[in-house]
Amino acid sequence: MYDALRSRYTFPCPTRGESSVALSAFRLVERLPGAAHPAVFRVRFACPCGGEHDALVGHDDLDWAPLGLEAGTFLNLMTSRVEPVAAELGDLAASRIGAGEWPWSFFCYPEERPRPVFPSFFALLAPGGGSLGLAVRCPGCHNLSVNLVSHSHVDVPFHNDAEVGVVGHVFADDALRTLEEFRAELYSAHFDVRRLSLE
Repeated sequence: MYDALRSRYTFPCPTRGESSVALSAFRLVERLPGAAHPAVFRVRFACPCGGEHDALVGHDDLDWAPLGLEAGTFLNLMTSRVEPVAAELGDLAASRIGAGEWPWSFFCYPEERPRPVFPSFFALLAPGGGSLGLAVRCPGCHNLSVNLVSHSHVDVPFHNDAEVGVVGHVFADDALRTLEEFRAELYSAHFDVRRLSLE
């Protein structure tokens, strides 16, 4: 499902059979009611075939797999042996988190501060002008904030933009149902630039 070495998810596609997409190709992330361990999410993604498709993703694949904790093996050209990569990537992720770095972050507008987050807190992603509009449900205050970030900010764990655009608006709980309001805010250029240092 997730390839940690290529940072891509593999989903079924009705046209191509199978498609490989980055996290920034997701358009909607919605937790489904029911199972909690693991939680299951419905994602809508922009497929290379030109359409948008729905898929189901487990919590582990969404939040933990991008850290490489379940990565497979690789051919070590120095030793000519096939070696596991999960332990090395897991140790690297643990040391970076222990040092205060977080794989993903966003700026919470109501709290006026940056917050660490996992992709399961993403709600809506909208590309435009080389950037990505990212609606995130804050794990602290549970409000919805919208940031304008680079694709790498979402696709590459531990790559956090130094500055992000922030929509100066507190969105209602049903804001995701009102996509036109979200798109209007996203393309209105009413973003403030905020520092994303998590110090």
